[in-house]
Amino acid sequence: MKRALLLMTTATYRAKAFLEAARAAGVRVAVGTDRPDVLGDLNPGGSLTLDFLKPEREAGAIAAFAERYPLDAIVPVDDDTTILGALAAERLGLPYHPPGAARAARSKYQLRQVLSEEGIPAPGFRLLAAEEDPARLARTVRYPCVLKPTFLSASRGVIRANDEREFEAAFRRVAAILREPGTAGRGGAEAGMILAEDYIPGIEVALEGLMIRGELHALALFDKPDPMEGPFFEETIYVTPSRLPRAKQEEIARQAGRAARALGLREGPVHAEFRLNEGGVWPLDIAGRSIGGRCSEALSFGDGLPLETLILCQALGVAPPSLEREGEASGVMMIPIPAAGVLRGVEGKEEALAVPGVRGVEIAIHAGGRVVPLPEGEKYLGFIFAKGKTPEEAEAALRRAHARLRFRIEPEEIGPGTKT
Repeated sequence: MKRALLLMTTATYRAKAFLEAARAAGVRVAVGTDRPDVLGDLNPGGSLTLDFLKPEREAGAIAAFAERYPLDAIVPVDDDTTILGALAAERLGLPYHPPGAARAARSKYQLRQVLSEEGIPAPGFRLLAAEEDPARLARTVRYPCVLKPTFLSASRGVIRANDEREFEAAFRRVAAILREPGTAGRGGAEAGMILAEDYIPGIEVALEGLMIRGELHALALFDKPDPMEGPFFEETIYVTPSRLPRAKQEEIARQAGRAARALGLREGPVHAEFRLNEGGVWPLDIAGRSIGGRCSEALSFGDGLPLETLILCQALGVAPPSLEREGEASGVMMIPIPAAGVLRGVEGKEEALAVPGVRGVEIAIHAGGRVVPLPEGEKYLGFIFAKGKTPEEAEAALRRAHARLRFRIEPEEIGPGTKT
């Protein structure tokens, strides 16, 4: 039986999907994560505690682990695990993206540098120190612009500014996010920097693919039908197949492959985001990992195989049974967070599930948990999944199901006599 090491943070949404795919494929799994497994002694070789902030050191720990428990594949699941996964895979001679490519894809600043140098459409950009005076900087940038951390995902800390006043407010807000202890630790030196980019107008799409021997195989192209114009960029609905003309879809796939090769991505999943306008196809982000949250549940291939099966097969050196997406249209909604506070309950779930086409409604935050909207938030409230004969049907089912949900969110008390 082959053994794969899954690298994932304890905060991941992706554990269940990968573990179930491995179980169905008959693959023995070891899990490398950032907290000790309290039952680890009962399953020798089943878990490994790692510090993802020290990838060079921990690549050695994985190599030592592999001497006792041989590994056939290393599969990084989250953004925070891709660099360690690349270093460990290189050390063990296992397929994955090279370390340099993983680092370039992990940093939005390095991504911009590489794409710009390769002549791939890219906005103007500058790297700014978070401790600089925003009032002075505001006089030196073009508007509208977008401020963002270089290493966070899910649109956290991404803010549009249309003038100097908005720039100053956005800059201070992003800097505050970067000073949070957990965030600062994850970012290392980049936690002291803010990326400023020219705003790119247009519609937005997302592409899911696999790099196989340096060539991109596009698996799915998602439309994002809700406008994403700022000031924050909360993602809500993804629907596939795309309704764009075939020629435009092919152009997006070519641009994705070109960008991935420029970064040096070679073996493994790729999740790419693009803006489309009269100026062309603009890569917003190229990540050396699969789609985030639980959005992969909107995808199945061949005779119902999940995306994670394809990723595991490739990492193990086995040809995936199919790279063809199922025929039905499919969509997922990342449920928007309507207000900050404490989630006390969710009503209407059964009504939402009764909507024709809806295949699932999952609430990701338990009752009593904090809910924090963008740009400070980093957790989704939940997910709705739907299918239909057409993309329009799948999208309509998602919207109807969401309209039936009711969220009870109470303001959070932060001190004597005060609330948020």
